Amino acid sequence: MITRTECLSYLETLLEPNRFQDYCPNGLQVAGSEQIQTVVTGVTASQALLDAALDLNADTILVHHGYFWRGEDPRIIGIKQKRLKQLLINDVNLIAYHLPLDAHPTLGNNAQLALRLDLEVDGRISGTGEPAIAVCGCLAEPQTVPEFADTLRQVLGREPMVIQGHDRPITTIGWCSGAAQGYIEQAAELGLDAFLSGEISEQTAHLARELGINYFAAGHHATERYGVMALGDHLAEQFDIQHHFIDIDNPV
Repeated sequence: MITRTECLSYLETLLEPNRFQDYCPNGLQVAGSEQIQTVVTGVTASQALLDAALDLNADTILVHHGYFWRGEDPRIIGIKQKRLKQLLINDVNLIAYHLPLDAHPTLGNNAQLALRLDLEVDGRISGTGEPAIAVCGCLAEPQTVPEFADTLRQVLGREPMVIQGHDRPITTIGWCSGAAQGYIEQAAELGLDAFLSGEISEQTAHLARELGINYFAAGHHATERYGVMALGDHLAEQFDIQHHFIDIDNPV
């Protein structure tokens, strides 16, 4: 068991959220039990995840996508009211880390993707100012476009969308989980063979072809499962608490 205060202090030191200019508040979003014994992790704090967490008698839910996003309706009505009411009535903490969880060098989404896809990180795409979100590196062994698409299919359990920009083997690659398709031009400027993100936009296909870079969209949800899972496992080991990762299916 650990107190909420101790857990949050540890997470703040580990993930350093103050380094990021984010789209939502990182850390504690809804206060519940002061004692933490059972943590449920998931990608998004959807109603389905909340219901599953309560079935497991969780006192804390830890997610990548929480609530209170910049520009959203601030009123507590509709879906937001239902979700918050359920958390408050049941005294359940909601903790969320967005960009800090993408970027963490070992537990983050991009680091965990690298582990599963056998990618070696050797640089960053996003410049030198802010903390690195998008990263780049190389494959353990060169792969053709169909071979790497098959690797994604097997590892992530979904069919990637592939836009072919050239037919050379892929050796160097940039990647960033989630809605990070906007980094494709920076990846091309670095001379990378390919770029991987979760989502694709309409213009991304044209950019990939015209820039001559292979592009893979592997799913926003699918590319962001592993950071929060790794973080939950880390907390469980560190503080001897229970951890359950729940994967609520999402085809996006």
